[in-house]
Amino acid sequence: MSRRYVVLLLVLGAIWGSSYLFIKVGVRELSPAALIEIRLACAVPVLLVFAASRSGWRAIAQAWRPGLVLGVINAALPFTLIAWGEKYVDSGVAAVANSSVPIFVALLAVWFAPSERSTGLRLVGILLGLVGVTILAGVHPAGGWKGAMGTGAIVVASVSYAAANLYAGKRMSVGGPVLAASSMAIAFVVLLPLALVTLPSHVPGWKSVGSAVVLGLAGTALAQILSYRMIRIYGSSRSVLVAYMLPAFALFYGAVFLSESLSLQKLAGLLLISGGVGLGSGVWRLARREAVVQAP
Repeated sequence: MSRRYVVLLLVLGAIWGSSYLFIKVGVRELSPAALIEIRLACAVPVLLVFAASRSGWRAIAQAWRPGLVLGVINAALPFTLIAWGEKYVDSGVAAVANSSVPIFVALLAVWFAPSERSTGLRLVGILLGLVGVTILAGVHPAGGWKGAMGTGAIVVASVSYAAANLYAGKRMSVGGPVLAASSMAIAFVVLLPLALVTLPSHVPGWKSVGSAVVLGLAGTALAQILSYRMIRIYGSSRSVLVAYMLPAFALFYGAVFLSESLSLQKLAGLLLISGGVGLGSGVWRLARREAVVQAP
């Protein structure tokens, strides 16, 4: 294991894990749609230039069909749901709930990828992860019913991410950077009307706007570029280990910068979901399917 690999893994985990912190700060004065629109406005130019330098502008234009699908189910919808959910739950809860993405990938594969149905320990992992989600959302949820709904919205975002992974997995011949650039650009257009309608009645403070900018430049653009670099150098099976680091980073940031408590419920949900991801994705058994990572 090289030092460069460890550094890249830690840097990417720290960046993606901080996204939940910045979302929490951003929605204090911005609507979820407005926050995500600013995020995309900052990320899209960087991603477009990066993808064009590798594959050309024509490749990006030709990828508009998968870009449209992924722009909705891999960006516009889940980004907004997570931001809305974080109006009512801690950033750490959001990170733990969102770490269930690989569980739903394995679950959806039962219907949409029959050749990769989960059996044995992988099936146990799916059930274990779902128990963790249930504990996180339904057992004395912080914030009452609003907290439960907020957690539920983030879980729905995880399902959307999972569907996007299954869809994108069959279209990777287009190229990861091209799909990322095309989908984020289309997501910007899709969300624009809702963002304009929900603009705040007052000028938001620098913390909320700054959080949106950091989300775009670091949590979306830079993280995507680093992720593809890691995959190119070290392969998916080693790069994907960053998925296990995000909740821990998010819980740490929330506790240190937002004074969020590390409750037994959060830790139990984290333990069960992480264990379920390890078994359900097949990573712990080096099975064919690789766990997936999604930026919040």
